[in-house]
Amino acid sequence: MTFVLMLVCINVNSEKIKKFVVNNVTFNMILVEGGTFIMGASSNDANAEEVEMPAHKVTLSTYYIAETEVTQELWQAVMQYNPSHFNCTQCPVEQVSWSDCQRFITKLNEITNLQFRLPTEAEWEFAAKGGNLSKGYTYSGSNNAENVAWLLTNSNDITHHVKQLKPNELGIYDMSGNVLEWCNDVLCHYKPQHRINPQGKAPGVYRVNRGGSFCNGVHRCRVTFRNASEYKNKSGILGFRLALSVETTEE
Repeated sequence: MTFVLMLVCINVNSEKIKKFVVNNVTFNMILVEGGTFIMGASSNDANAEEVEMPAHKVTLSTYYIAETEVTQELWQAVMQYNPSHFNCTQCPVEQVSWSDCQRFITKLNEITNLQFRLPTEAEWEFAAKGGNLSKGYTYSGSNNAENVAWLLTNSNDITHHVKQLKPNELGIYDMSGNVLEWCNDVLCHYKPQHRINPQGKAPGVYRVNRGGSFCNGVHRCRVTFRNASEYKNKSGILGFRLALSVETTEE
């Protein structure tokens, strides 16, 4: 099969978006301007778990993160098969391990000649919180989980099309609910020190996944909630979204 890549830079509502088309499947990457934020949950938060603390300062450089989770349609366009339990082209791909995500990214990078990757856990949380536009919501884009997340109370126990609920402050969808999202990091305890562009430990067996899923309650869909799974684990509630460093993009 012949693969086609098209890159277009456009501005929508003053937000810079990079649009990619691979084999007639389109996906968007949203610019997240670098900044400093408080990562993790406050000890005053009654819902916080020990692994979410201590809250600490993190500074990130500018990067791109995908507008949506990787869809089954995009996975199929790159990998030529669909591993998902729920057969739905516009739903997030699932039943993919952390290692499967790396294979997908390697193939996508061969096609595009770019350097897509999984987001770091810090990049994921900063984007989920709305970046520099954050309004401090509990969930990604709202204090009402059902406005922004497919979860236990509204999903009917299945995944849903991406971009059906409200986006967050940056115009990013489904960072709470639908499927948990793999990050690059190995799960480790937070430290109180100010971190700059933390990458997470590597190598390691238990990789972070964030955001909660369609079968989780509101507690697990909070933007600070942390989860981890073995890198080889596959599940109908596990998917991912892409990240891209600014210096690796083509003008």
